[in-house]
Amino acid sequence: MSAFIRTIPSVRASILRSARLQLRTYASYPPHTVIGMPALSPTMTQGSLAVWSKQVGDQLEPGCVLAEIETDKAQMEFEFQDDGYLAKLLVSEGTKDLPVGKPIAVYVEDEGDVAAFKDFEVEDSGASQSAAAPEAKKEEPKKEEASSEAAAPKKKASSAGSSSAPTDRIIASPLAKTIALDKGISLKEVTGSGPNGRITKSDVEAYLKKAPAAPAKAASPAATGSAAAAEYEDIPITSMRKIIGDRLLESTSGTPSYIVSSQVSVSKLLKLRQSLNASGKDQYKLSVNDMLIKAITVAAQKVPDANAYWMPSEGVIRKFKNVDVSVAVATPQGLLTPIVKNANHKGLVSISQEVKELGKRAKINKLKPEEFQGGTICISNLGMNNAVSMFTSIINPPQSTILAIATVQRVAVEDAGAEYGFSFDDKINITGTFDHRTIDGAKAGDFMKELKKIIENPLEMLL
Repeated sequence: MSAFIRTIPSVRASILRSARLQLRTYASYPPHTVIGMPALSPTMTQGSLAVWSKQVGDQLEPGCVLAEIETDKAQMEFEFQDDGYLAKLLVSEGTKDLPVGKPIAVYVEDEGDVAAFKDFEVEDSGASQSAAAPEAKKEEPKKEEASSEAAAPKKKASSAGSSSAPTDRIIASPLAKTIALDKGISLKEVTGSGPNGRITKSDVEAYLKKAPAAPAKAASPAATGSAAAAEYEDIPITSMRKIIGDRLLESTSGTPSYIVSSQVSVSKLLKLRQSLNASGKDQYKLSVNDMLIKAITVAAQKVPDANAYWMPSEGVIRKFKNVDVSVAVATPQGLLTPIVKNANHKGLVSISQEVKELGKRAKINKLKPEEFQGGTICISNLGMNNAVSMFTSIINPPQSTILAIATVQRVAVEDAGAEYGFSFDDKINITGTFDHRTIDGAKAGDFMKELKKIIENPLEMLL
């Protein structure tokens, strides 16, 4: 069977191994194929089945969306790449932490064979354990027999109704969830118009138009009647937030990192930006972040130790000649780092357009795995928040460097030529976090020195 995932060539082989179509040869069933949980990214080992986009009996064709899978970083569409008919759904919507390769559905080539799979079940390792159970309890055959009979219909019902069993889980598209979270509304109050009651973007927008302003919620009296009970909301931990937490913990506990900070003048950079935007005639609008990304690429090429991976499994430190800049973007679901690839070969306008496009798609979970996984160096900018004068960031392994950009501040500096002996300058604090295994402190100092020089003399990035 052909592959059923479209992805980047470098990971296609591993995806096909982990999510290959497994041919089954049960004599009691017509010819069919079992579909395994796909690996939608190089690092994915398990995923959650968020939504089935097709139902039993639906025709399948190359390119159709079979389901939406929640991976470690996003909720992604699982595109099918064969012809046939969906015969059985083996897991229900909302099932979490399914290992890659775990059977999730069955399809057949002939529509007339669909009905034969109503009670189909896939054998797994748990079957052998169940079969051995009666032997372990021979002294109570009647009790064991009754237990087995009670369990059998339950298992059968669960399998047969996996695609339609009632559930408390709210089914909504990623965009609908994003809008609801942004507007602060509960999806429990929205009626879905999609398949199986799925909530779409239009359903949320319709609810917002007719929903009255919510009155202030009064605190409930405590059991004693003398104090107000605390109010709170429990938010389920998504796969994405769990993975973010695990990886940040892994980074902070396993990476011998250190911090180097520098105060950098951006007066000339701001003037250059203003001049370029004025001459652009609304064809582009450069941001300070766009120009800092370009400055980082120039500094990284001059001090390649900062643009490297720590790879102990291969016994190497990999220094990159290209500079792929990961740009931290806050989304309603969590932090993503879309990548401006080969930024060292791109001009400011190209970088600006690419950052805007990647950021827009990141916020609605439309990035492809190869667009946010990888990168050789990272930038995290909180400059838009006027309250942040300095902060530090956590390294994203196997990268060795992440740069934290704070707010532009007006600072008084000594100036012998000024009337009162001082003048004002626009400055920012740039704080780099480095992996000491890859880049020593002296080299990190060299990198920060080069970066400062380029930013304070921004015409150098155009050379």
